[in-house]
Amino acid sequence: MIWTGDWEKDPGDEEILNYAEREGRVLVTLDKDFGELAIVFDLPHSGIMRLVNLPAKEQGAFCLEALKRYGEALSDGAIVTVERNRIRIRESG
Repeated sequence: MIWTGDWEKDPGDEEILNYAEREGRVLVTLDKDFGELAIVFDLPHSGIMRLVNLPAKEQGAFCLEALKRYGEALSDGAIVTVERNRIRIRESG
């Protein structure tokens, strides 16, 4: 796991998405801008999981459950939006 908050400076959303794609990593975020970069601007990615309105202390459990259920789809480039009462998935391609 890599947390970009540990980086010396913020390179910006596009470079973070690019880094995750180069490394073959699923990007987990609270920010909807990454999905916009992937969908509207058609930037390549290795899967994006967005956590929506979840308290910090619950984010890990929701993230793990979504990875268990949709890990393969995420690895194939899906965008998964995780909310308390639902999970939405946008398949790649």
